Amino acid sequence: MEEKRSEDSWTEQVHLIMPSHLNAAGRLFGGMLLMWIDEVAGVVAKRHSGKINVTTAAIDNLQFKAGTYVGDMLVLIGRVTYTGRTSMEVRVDSYVERPDGMRYPINRAYFVMVAMDEKNRPTPVPKLMIETPEQQGEWEGALKRKELRQQRRTAGF
Repeated sequence: MEEKRSEDSWTEQVHLIMPSHLNAAGRLFGGMLLMWIDEVAGVVAKRHSGKINVTTAAIDNLQFKAGTYVGDMLVLIGRVTYTGRTSMEVRVDSYVERPDGMRYPINRAYFVMVAMDEKNRPTPVPKLMIETPEQQGEWEGALKRKELRQQRRTAGF
């Protein structure tokens, strides 16, 4: 199976925050953000794997750094950081984009996505081509996160 570059599946999605997206405190509802991040992770995984069916296997990390409010432009950027045999780790960064074009980070999430075949069984994915020191660092971080997930699973978490 051919290797693919991270840029081949890079995805950007933009949302204008509306009143229906807010929680009772007037900030973007965390569940809404999680849904959008999951969508982006799914698109990235579909693009990388070339499969119609991908599924979220784990949400490894989700950090809320700042709030988002009505009228804000929310930008989500996703990319593959690691591939296993049938799984992919996808990093999704979320930003608020101000009118001057500057982007401010509000969230980072790591998802484990699995490609599925037509019988809903895990199926192999292309390897990720590592081309830069930043990508190598992401790969090594993904290996550490994978090890921690395995430790938690063994411990029953």
